[in-house]
Amino acid sequence: MPKTDWIITRRGFASTLAGAALLRAAPRKKRILILGGTGFLGPATVEAAKARGHELTLFNRGKTRPGLFPNIETLLGDRDPKIGEGLNALRNRKWDAAIDNSGNVPRIVAASAQLLAPNVKQYIYISSISAYADNSIEGQDETGKLAVTPDPSVEKVTAQTFGPLKVLSEKAAQEALPGRTAVVRPGYIVGPDDPSGRFTYWPVRIDRGGEVLDPGAPGDPVQIIDVRDLGAWLIALVEQGTVGVFNATGPKDRLAWGDLLQACRKATRSENTLTWVPGEWIAKKGEEIFPIWAPFLGETRGFHRWNCAAAVKAGLKFRPYGQTVADTLRWYKTQDEGGRTKLAGPAPAKEAELLAAWKRESGAQNG
Repeated sequence: MPKTDWIITRRGFASTLAGAALLRAAPRKKRILILGGTGFLGPATVEAAKARGHELTLFNRGKTRPGLFPNIETLLGDRDPKIGEGLNALRNRKWDAAIDNSGNVPRIVAASAQLLAPNVKQYIYISSISAYADNSIEGQDETGKLAVTPDPSVEKVTAQTFGPLKVLSEKAAQEALPGRTAVVRPGYIVGPDDPSGRFTYWPVRIDRGGEVLDPGAPGDPVQIIDVRDLGAWLIALVEQGTVGVFNATGPKDRLAWGDLLQACRKATRSENTLTWVPGEWIAKKGEEIFPIWAPFLGETRGFHRWNCAAAVKAGLKFRPYGQTVADTLRWYKTQDEGGRTKLAGPAPAKEAELLAAWKRESGAQNG
């Protein structure tokens, strides 16, 4: 887990929430349980709940940044009831809502949902856009066909099983708390404190300067959601008692890949140029090393074109993507140089190799 300057990060949360008018106390204080709470989405949700004056309890193993929220009640245990004390710390406790952002295995989600069912009014399960079976269709809403697995007993999370396991986990939560569950399916969650280094690659790479290989075309779509916007919306769902299934992608309107990269350029003063390389060429090379981006063609044509109208109707709001870019770059630079988040994306030598190959091949074709 990356080393982070939490003084800066938490001040950043507070100032952003204030700007969004979220520091006003909620009409009624809610008791909220977060299963996890110290990873990436968890802290953003905690900060949003604190800003609204809610009472929080975290449940986790105490291994990931255990001192992050010293003034919030933390119950120790394991999501897997077969390990150690398991879920025992949750017994005989009552909450208005439980937010499950750490469950990926249906058996484990079922265990917590079933145990909490008599004692919580609402269960919010954080699923994924990977729950859908087909990425080729543009504009799919929550009724899209879901992913399936030939062996529901599999519990190992891989790139192939992640989506189907999320689907089964959704069903486990819904069956344990029928009519009291909200299923949230985010796409790429981005912003400050992101440990994946995926979105962060782009503002940092452009800030490094020089010639930047940009896969695809400027008009290709891209969908991202700032972790702070998602966290604030989860708390809004609790306050409103909202249930249902929601695609939590963003922003509200279509975002062009070129516009997002131009926002990265505006966030830095470095000298850089953008060289666009067609998605078809990248796909033929078999390269899957460019984070966030997906070819706007074939099997991934709908990958960044999910319909999030239901979530917007339920109150999901998005800050300007340029703010997310600038805040992410600023956060990255506040980290200790030796402990900075490892970036996804191609190494400089690999990027240069691809650029040279594209110029060589496209020049030969044009010549």
